[in-house]
Amino acid sequence: MDLELRHLRCLVAIVDTGSFTDAAIELGVSQAAVSRGLAGLESVLGTRLLHRTSRSIAPTASGTLVLARARRLLAEVEDLVREAATGHTRLRVGHAWSAMGRHTAAFQRRWAQAHPEIELQLVRTNTSTGGLAEGACDLAIVRGAFDARRFASSVVGLERRTVALAADDPWAGRRSIGLPETCERTVVIDRRTGTTTPDLWPAGARPSLEYTSDVDDWLAAITTGRSIGITPESTATQYRREGIVFRPLRGAPPVAVHVVWPRRDAHPATAEAVALVAELYASPPR
Repeated sequence: MDLELRHLRCLVAIVDTGSFTDAAIELGVSQAAVSRGLAGLESVLGTRLLHRTSRSIAPTASGTLVLARARRLLAEVEDLVREAATGHTRLRVGHAWSAMGRHTAAFQRRWAQAHPEIELQLVRTNTSTGGLAEGACDLAIVRGAFDARRFASSVVGLERRTVALAADDPWAGRRSIGLPETCERTVVIDRRTGTTTPDLWPAGARPSLEYTSDVDDWLAAITTGRSIGITPESTATQYRREGIVFRPLRGAPPVAVHVVWPRRDAHPATAEAVALVAELYASPPR
């Protein structure tokens, strides 16, 4: 016999209602079906789950453990069914670092006004596709490389690069910094989701590099003053942090901002989302 959800439902209902009779009423089945469900579960697990007397029912030690897991599993199944049934009433937009930068709040507000029937969720996932490859979102804002065979995309804007510095760094008082100057420093790079790679500099004229794998670790390294970071301007908007300042970087190419989505079974609202992001990036700064 295999473990089935009905077995777990019987256990939870018996404990919650306090009797087999009331559990049967709650589940809409016969009392005999409840008894068989519990017996089946105990048979599959090979252990007794309930202490039963003529007056009370209480979980055994094993029953207490199984009951807690059963509640979580049943809740996850309910969430799965709900998501499958209502998936198109929600749009999950993934990102690894800074969403849409200065346009993020405007996107959220305008989406809510134009599409009140589709709940918008921003999801930050520390992967190169912002959670798209992992199924954590329906489309993603991506500033790095991705598998174009698997994902469709649209370039919605370009972002200038900036230099992230400790607030007491000697360069913090400057208006801007040239790319060749950064070769004098140690540059911290997020090798997992960052947009800066050694190819930003000519071969033979590259700075010392330090690596992290998360934006928070990247910021923490810069705060120490031992290194600097190079990042799109959106990072300065999304990650304003005490002890860090951002200055424009001269002489470096801008970073392309892509909206990326699955080539198959794309969310029905993908086109509307891409159009809105592109419109926001095309609007002049206020």
